[in-house]
Amino acid sequence: MSKIAIFPGSFAPFSVGHQSIVDRTLPLFDKIVIAIGINSEKNQYFSIEERLEWIKAVYGKNSKIEVKRYEGLTVDFCKKEKANYILRGLRDSHDFKFEKNIAQMNKELNTSIETIFIITPPELSHISSSIIRDIIKNGGDVKKFVPKEIDL
Repeated sequence: MSKIAIFPGSFAPFSVGHQSIVDRTLPLFDKIVIAIGINSEKNQYFSIEERLEWIKAVYGKNSKIEVKRYEGLTVDFCKKEKANYILRGLRDSHDFKFEKNIAQMNKELNTSIETIFIITPPELSHISSSIIRDIIKNGGDVKKFVPKEIDL
């Protein structure tokens, strides 16, 4: 059986923190699906198409990575993709508290899915997509916060 992981998120935008999580977990899995969740409740600053293209620009040549969009429950998407793992990055204890509850609920919904938490390196722990968006909205330079393949 293949080891397939889903790395879900809005990735608005995909940051060097996200990239670090994917790069460090890639040796652990046969395939990682970077899954952009569609949330009708959120007003996204970047289109789903932009986000898909950015991540494909970073990982398009890597046969172990797929980039997809999905709606609904992450555990349902995992089942569709035959994935038994969900990857989540943790920057700090606040992320852990939030992510722990989601992981426990996901386990209740599907006992065959394990959530794997990856600690963000200290030098990247201050980076978040929402802060990157604020910098962009205010005309700042975000080059060091996003992969070099993404031109914002």
